[in-house]
Amino acid sequence: MEGDTRSKFKFSDFPSLIVDTYKAWDADDPFRLSAVVAYYAVLSLPGLLVIIINLVGSVWGVEIVQGQLTNEISGALGRDAADAIQTMMIETQNNGKSTIATILGIGTLIFGATGVFYHLQLSLNQIWKIKPDTNASIKKMFLDRARSFAFILAIGFLMLVSFLMTTAISVLNNYIRSILPDAIVYIAYAIDIVVSVGIITVLFALIFRYLPDAKIRWKTVWIGSLITSILFVFGKFLLGVYFGEANPGSTYGAAGTIVLILLWVSYSCLILFFGAEFTWVYAKRYGLGIEPSSIAQKVVAKNGKTEV
Repeated sequence: MEGDTRSKFKFSDFPSLIVDTYKAWDADDPFRLSAVVAYYAVLSLPGLLVIIINLVGSVWGVEIVQGQLTNEISGALGRDAADAIQTMMIETQNNGKSTIATILGIGTLIFGATGVFYHLQLSLNQIWKIKPDTNASIKKMFLDRARSFAFILAIGFLMLVSFLMTTAISVLNNYIRSILPDAIVYIAYAIDIVVSVGIITVLFALIFRYLPDAKIRWKTVWIGSLITSILFVFGKFLLGVYFGEANPGSTYGAAGTIVLILLWVSYSCLILFFGAEFTWVYAKRYGLGIEPSSIAQKVVAKNGKTEV
């Protein structure tokens, strides 16, 4: 049995795990997968932002949340892109519509906002060698969309936690400044990184555990999501430097904002997919396994053929 041959992770295994992860990542054509998710992310962006802003804003205040999101987008993509996205959010929330138009608009927002998670689910299924049942009913499609919407709610909740943590850290920083004024910059930076990694780790853990059509153990989930979050935070810093220095969207004029969003999501997905590959390689090597759920079939490659 698989459990009888299970080996235990050693830190000396880490380099070989990374090498195997890269080979598996490269074999799954991550650039194509990330481009698909980035395309649907652009289509999903208005609905996704509006839902999150209203969800978190109901507790924290819509203007505060919108301002915080604008600052985050500005740091990642630049001020021009942040202003364009802010305008998009305002136009999407325009209330000068009839009741029927409003209902249809809400439905469209929800369907559009879930699109990016739905296609992220398909990509993770491919990376983990999970093939969804081709005979699945329309019911499964709605369940997948509902699950995607649940992730939007989870992001909203994590944003609320992030705002609360930011407030607490601000109070803590003021206290530290009164004791160690010279060290506050380094301490604040370290705390910010730890909090960011922690929150993103939880998000990736939820994605790995519940988004794909797979059964995976929590032990594997936490290891994979921690590695992914560390890579993501480091990658986010590099992307900020790249977009700030190279300004790749400037070449495209009025379409520059869309190009920047496509690039940012695409590069971010490359990191996410590398983390997903690491999770798969880790589970496979140490006998933990990633099995298909009851609504999926596993694709097993054998002797150059694919068996379902």
